[in-house]
Amino acid sequence: MLEFLGDRSGQILFSSWQHLSLVVQCLILATILSVVIAALVYRSSALTSIANSVSAVGLTIPSFALIGLLIAPFGFGVTPAVIVVTFFAALPILRNAVVGLTGIDRAVIESARGIGMSRFRTLVRVELPMAWPVILAGIRVSAQMVMGIAAITAYALGPGLGGFIFSGLSRLGGANSLESVITGVVAVIILALILDLLLVGLGRITTPRGIRV
Repeated sequence: MLEFLGDRSGQILFSSWQHLSLVVQCLILATILSVVIAALVYRSSALTSIANSVSAVGLTIPSFALIGLLIAPFGFGVTPAVIVVTFFAALPILRNAVVGLTGIDRAVIESARGIGMSRFRTLVRVELPMAWPVILAGIRVSAQMVMGIAAITAYALGPGLGGFIFSGLSRLGGANSLESVITGVVAVIILALILDLLLVGLGRITTPRGIRV
């Protein structure tokens, strides 16, 4: 195992960076999309119900099957990987964003409107900061979930550590096959822990002190 790691240390580090980069960029994109959608629907109970249903049903779609379906229109490579990871990343964030925005005390919103804030300014300056801890909790859940899904995108030749896993599984019993699988799996777990710690730090920096207290 040590020989395998030593011989491929550069490749492992590069694939780890690709994997983390894919997940982080898709998380940012998913967060933006989810918050925008939540901001558009949270004032309507019917639209909120639809958003929650979509997020629940979307999680039942097998990621492996979705990747296979996207190969036909988009081919192999980065594009289907980004679409799949972003799609699954957005689902928990969307649900938490809706919950966070709908859970704000209406008296706080009315107070903001009473001092002359527009609806948009109230959303940006009052509601989103108050809902941010709930949204961030959804981002943390999403990050752990899509870290594994990003490895599956190697089926469509997506970037990241999934190549080690699929390569090892395709030749189980052969030379270094088990080492390849273990390397990919352990590296994904380590990246998931690192990203979660970074998100915890982000929460401490970006959450208003009054809300933390």
